[in-house]
Amino acid sequence: MIRRGIPAGRPGRPGRRGPSPAAGAARTPFVLLVVVLLGGGLITLLLLNSALNQGSFQLSRLKKDTTALTDEQQALQRDVDAYSAPDALERQARRLGLVPGGSPVFLGPGGRVGGVPAPATAPPPPSTAPERASGTAPDPAARTSSAKPSPTPGR
Repeated sequence: MIRRGIPAGRPGRPGRRGPSPAAGAARTPFVLLVVVLLGGGLITLLLLNSALNQGSFQLSRLKKDTTALTDEQQALQRDVDAYSAPDALERQARRLGLVPGGSPVFLGPGGRVGGVPAPATAPPPPSTAPERASGTAPDPAARTSSAKPSPTPGR
């Protein structure tokens, strides 16, 4: 049923036929605010992602450096272990002219000496003369070859 005198529109709101120009103008700042917030959020996410990627590259580089330094440290430790082995120390000591010590002597409380002190004596050098195992005469060819002075290696 249509009543006369009341324009057709929504029920309960007589006289309104659409949005007014003032309502459209009021929505514009809100739409701009939403667009600015979304744009700012996207830019922030982009910057955060770039910073994380840069940190990831730096972490990868530091891991490679750590691996290289760990390998170098292990190689140096192997060298130290090789130089500090008992046989290596003995060879180096002999090269420097050191001789093994005798029996140890201990000092007790009050200056009491335990043991008999004795100077270290050098062991005899290894013999370079050929030893004769039998009573036969040496080979004359060997005598002539040994009469020639042989050059010493490394000099």
